[in-house]
Amino acid sequence: MAWQEVVITMSFRKEIVMLANQPDSNIREIGRRFKVSPKTIYKWLGRYVKNGDEGLRDRSRRPHQSPKRSGKDIEFKVLKVRESHPVWGARKIGARLKAIGEIAVPVDSTIHEILRRHGLIDPRESAKHKAWKRFERAEPNQLWQMDFKGWFTVGADVKCHPLTILDDHSRFVVCLEACTNQRTETVQHHLTEKFRRYGLPERMTMDNGAPWGNDAEHRYTPLTVWLIRLGIGVSHSRPYHPQTQGKDERFHRTLKAEALRGRQFRDMEQAQQRFDEWLPIYNQQRPHQAIAMAVPASRYRISWRTFPEALPSIEYAAGDEVRRVQEKGQVSYKGNRIVLGKAFHRYPVAFRPTSKEGIVEVYFCHHRIRKIDLNDLH
Repeated sequence: MAWQEVVITMSFRKEIVMLANQPDSNIREIGRRFKVSPKTIYKWLGRYVKNGDEGLRDRSRRPHQSPKRSGKDIEFKVLKVRESHPVWGARKIGARLKAIGEIAVPVDSTIHEILRRHGLIDPRESAKHKAWKRFERAEPNQLWQMDFKGWFTVGADVKCHPLTILDDHSRFVVCLEACTNQRTETVQHHLTEKFRRYGLPERMTMDNGAPWGNDAEHRYTPLTVWLIRLGIGVSHSRPYHPQTQGKDERFHRTLKAEALRGRQFRDMEQAQQRFDEWLPIYNQQRPHQAIAMAVPASRYRISWRTFPEALPSIEYAAGDEVRRVQEKGQVSYKGNRIVLGKAFHRYPVAFRPTSKEGIVEVYFCHHRIRKIDLNDLH
């Protein structure tokens, strides 16, 4: 088996094992999503418990336990991790060595000194930075952040638009796809693949650009309407406030530094190959400072909400006043012409009175799309 195939096979098995090790995991459901039998998953779990990562290789006979190494061997191991991950600092290297479990890991200051002695410390790495405490959701799949990283050129002036989706709680990246465009059908295709494997999140947040928003006034598009029909809440970042998507924006910087910097790709296939090689490192190996140096895969589990191959029918409560949206995105309600957006064309929407006189809310499926004061329309 070629080296690249070994890496992809190992990372595939490792992801399944880490998901299966989560509390209350459903082995049978994981097997269905990843198209692997439960028997095989249990076999990989047993090998992983006994031999760690090496147990996930084909025909591996290497024992999990290794004797204590000498000081020079420790230095060699530190430099080996740094060589594989040139932008990692002492804390990440130390956490990774502990996860491997082959040596008595020195303290971070010793690792830092090893790197300094070998001229591997950029003075800027030693600068003190204020640690940001970001808000995070309490559980996996409560919120996914989705965005396109800024495009770069591959081959003969072909633009590559990396589509990224990150779980807010765990920082686990469920999607990293090299796309030739940012069209609705492209995003929907990749989302469908990810929903089939990882399930549906409760909510997704994205910026106001295409294909998930037109502008601050007209945020709904065919893509976001599709997400709402799937029962997913949709949120948009505040205009000119990219920090709303802060975790995904931070991931983009890591992607650029660790996977893209200094590289050129002859075509989209080679760019995607690089993404497929690097993403398991980010999800399964790279210690993340914002989650106490854990790896994202250790905090993620698949969603119990499965992807429906057929969209559910749209139903409203008996007391709702239902209107069908016309071609220009308008509906007629109590003698008023109300614009909801062309993305809702042909769909039924529900008008629901509130406790305040003249105030109604407009819903599409479970999602409130507008609040209207009828007194202002006359």
